[in-house]
Amino acid sequence: MRCCICSSTDLVHLYELYDDRYGYSGRFKLFRCSNCGHGTLDAGFTDEELRRLYTEYYPRSSFKIEDFMPHVELGRFKKWLDGAMSSPFRWVPQGVRVLDIGCGFGQSLAYLEAKGCEAYGVEADENILRVAERFGFKAKAGLFNPDDYEKDFFDYVTMAQVIEHMKDPVETLKGVARVLKPGGTAVISTPNVGGWGAKVFGRRWVNWHAPYHIEHFTKESMGTAARKAGLELKSCRTITGSGWLLFQWLHLATYPKEGNPSGFWSPGGTRSIIQKALVFLIMEINRTRINHLVTRLFDSLEAGDNFVFVLAKPS
Repeated sequence: MRCCICSSTDLVHLYELYDDRYGYSGRFKLFRCSNCGHGTLDAGFTDEELRRLYTEYYPRSSFKIEDFMPHVELGRFKKWLDGAMSSPFRWVPQGVRVLDIGCGFGQSLAYLEAKGCEAYGVEADENILRVAERFGFKAKAGLFNPDDYEKDFFDYVTMAQVIEHMKDPVETLKGVARVLKPGGTAVISTPNVGGWGAKVFGRRWVNWHAPYHIEHFTKESMGTAARKAGLELKSCRTITGSGWLLFQWLHLATYPKEGNPSGFWSPGGTRSIIQKALVFLIMEINRTRINHLVTRLFDSLEAGDNFVFVLAKPS
């Protein structure tokens, strides 16, 4: 087995993980490259298995279109306190043509269209089609394929918590480079495998998210991947949504046995009396905004849980 980024064979086995959110069966080995620090989950899914995994196990099938709410612009202080700039769509200027790879339930597309952008989306979860049909979004269901778009077509490409799901991230970035205009920009967010959360919470770190998260990036591994794809890493910051730390505590409080859905993450999960009490306590503590302040502290030290990478295609 080789590192998919730097091709090193010096890989260290870190953990054996299972799906601690939605109950998908099986155990998966996580390795870390000693050369570039990149983490890889040995999952081996086919494209069809990935489509089924996201359509059948991710909870968007339970979302109601009537509850659809687009992302909205925030004031400066709330944007900072919430870590809202962790979302790549907020980096996109007005009036550009943008592709959001992994557009989820379409909230980002509504936000971008409200800014006067010509917004396109692609999402592995076929539930996006329900939303696209209702609101007229230009969205495709399936995996990102650059052949679906004209070459040099987009000013911006955004990927929010997506690149870690890709079986071959370098090929994905090559596709991004192909569809970007010369001088175009890609903004990518992804969990920070070297951040404080992975070190403190170990195998129960919320962002291992096996078997959905396959690749775990460092600044070095993203820089290498970008160069191989013909892109340039322009900036790297840790900006983490403050809700992530809340989710980490709730994740720990409702941690399921192997093969069972989580009482927090999954609509089909259940909670014991003790878990319900812990969830109530965690939510009350969160009202103090202590999670927000802790998150802002670690981000200021560049040790936050989430990277935001800005890549550029040469002019």
